[in-house]
Amino acid sequence: MNWTAIGAIYKFEMARTFRSIWQSVVSPVVSTSLYFVVFGAAIGSRIETVEGVQYGAFIVPGLMMLQMLMQSVTNAALGIYFPKFIGTIYELLSAPVSTKEIVIGYVGAAATKSMMIGLIILATAALFVDLQIQHPFAMLAFMVLTCFSFSLLGFIIGIWAGNFEQLNLIPMLVITPLVFLGGAFYSISMLPEAWQTIALFNPVVYLVSGFRWSFFGISDVSVGISLAAIAVFLVVCLVVINAIFRSGWKIRT
Repeated sequence: MNWTAIGAIYKFEMARTFRSIWQSVVSPVVSTSLYFVVFGAAIGSRIETVEGVQYGAFIVPGLMMLQMLMQSVTNAALGIYFPKFIGTIYELLSAPVSTKEIVIGYVGAAATKSMMIGLIILATAALFVDLQIQHPFAMLAFMVLTCFSFSLLGFIIGIWAGNFEQLNLIPMLVITPLVFLGGAFYSISMLPEAWQTIALFNPVVYLVSGFRWSFFGISDVSVGISLAAIAVFLVVCLVVINAIFRSGWKIRT
């Protein structure tokens, strides 16, 4: 394994974050604070508790998941798209760096940035509500699996995208609606029975449910099923990326 090459890619991507810290870090934190003001104050005054948890605290895992999914996809997509856009991807492909090392460098940096933002949002949330995390190691495990899985998805999107509009298409039109409809701000048990069944087809439900269980010990679906869903998604993304590099689709063509 060429750790020097992996470290170079990783450091370059992390440095890009700190060069645009207002957009990369400050903006998600401000957005999350606004969610707390709107949902926590406005709706929280009408819905005091959900399944025994104060509503303001109940939405924290959903807000963290929303930002981590968006940041994972966006950071990884932009990370691999930009070398394609300016043509330096060919220098990278001709260097003595394997495809596995390229993926580890870009996806590792994107996942790290997303976890950093998730932890910052957690610290911000603690200023607004009283938070208790029942299963901290499970919480970290869900964060790591989710950020790496969706960074892999972002990497695929970055390879697929032909322009900046396509780069933002899936995060804005697919990821965001799935998170909002995936129980980020409510329990799916509060929905009518028919909608509960439909919601189970939304993969984000399993992410939010498992993540919320690590905080409060409550979940809409089994924690084992949540972990299995993330693992399957991770494997599917790895298989797709392997196929892309083998064929050279959108990279050498």
